[in-house]
Amino acid sequence: MERSSRGPFDVDAYLRRIDHPPVRAPTAESLATLHRAHLLAVPFENLDIHRKHPIRLEEDALFDKVVRRRRGGFCYELNGAFAALLRALGFEVGLLSARVRGDAGLGPELDHLALVVTLEERWLVDVGFGDSFSSPLRLDVREPQIDGDRAYCIREDDDRGLWLDERRDDGPFQASYRFTLERRALTDFDAMCLFHQTSPESHFTRQTVCSLPTREGRITLRGEGLLTTRGREKSEVPLPTEADRMEALKRWFGIVL
Repeated sequence: MERSSRGPFDVDAYLRRIDHPPVRAPTAESLATLHRAHLLAVPFENLDIHRKHPIRLEEDALFDKVVRRRRGGFCYELNGAFAALLRALGFEVGLLSARVRGDAGLGPELDHLALVVTLEERWLVDVGFGDSFSSPLRLDVREPQIDGDRAYCIREDDDRGLWLDERRDDGPFQASYRFTLERRALTDFDAMCLFHQTSPESHFTRQTVCSLPTREGRITLRGEGLLTTRGREKSEVPLPTEADRMEALKRWFGIVL
């Protein structure tokens, strides 16, 4: 049975935002199509950070930004909003803390927000990690899971944590992030969300990014260039002026600032 929400959260409007038909039941199939549709429609972007517009991790604020203003966001916003949509559709959703692996090692706790959805089996869901898996991953499967030309593997460590590993093409598996299954509240991420908005140590404060997967690859506005990937081919167009970047945001991402 399709569910609708009241107040500021409008399920039908959210589904129109991601170009997805009504959802009649919370199933693994509908979870997968929602996940894919969200990635294709809602960009991963940090534009508000560079415009000095504070990001609030509240359901009405996330809905307003993603649905009403047709914007994107980073992990706390995208997975926070998606979790609210899934719950309104009848899914059992938990918020998880992840520590992203970077050049300097693992980030701090609550560095990244991911989701677990429990149906007949548990699924790792993440529409806020940028260029990553397009379909939910079986959380309790330890063998590689194929996603297009990539493979993902969830493995355990000695401290009862879990790792998400990714392999591209024929390369080796590399760790993306470490997470636990402790359920979190959205407010738990407030401090790290503020850190990533304000700290010079955060990579989000160093350069603007706006990125979407496409049917053929991906398109990304990063700094003063627009990178387009189609299969294995990449091309980049310089965007030297603010007007160039605003036009690219409108044309390729549907964003009007």
